[in-house]
Amino acid sequence: MAKPKRGRSTGAIDDFVGGRIRERRIMLGLTQQQLAEMIGVTYQQAHKYERGINRVSAGRLYEIARVLNAPITYFYEGLGDEAPRQVPPHQRMLLEIARNFAEIQNEKHQEAVSQLARVLAGR
Repeated sequence: MAKPKRGRSTGAIDDFVGGRIRERRIMLGLTQQQLAEMIGVTYQQAHKYERGINRVSAGRLYEIARVLNAPITYFYEGLGDEAPRQVPPHQRMLLEIARNFAEIQNEKHQEAVSQLARVLAGR
């Protein structure tokens, strides 16, 4: 379904904030389903927030910020910058690692991966 036409600036802001929600969720290794449950909405609604299809209300953004342990300002950081915000390759890799780690169902495997990362990091 096509995204409804809205004012250019509000739609762009909705897209931006949704992208920041998605980044933070992935950074924490959460699935959309987990985020949805934490904020009391359906998986489909969480997906629509992240894609900027549905606007996030102030109260809902407050709840999202609380469960993602981020200040409200996090979701607006970089908004209005002249150039589109690019995710550096290193950060993209970290997000991908977090996403993949969250998909590991076996707790022993998660612990093994965690220990491997600690050893490789020299800790």
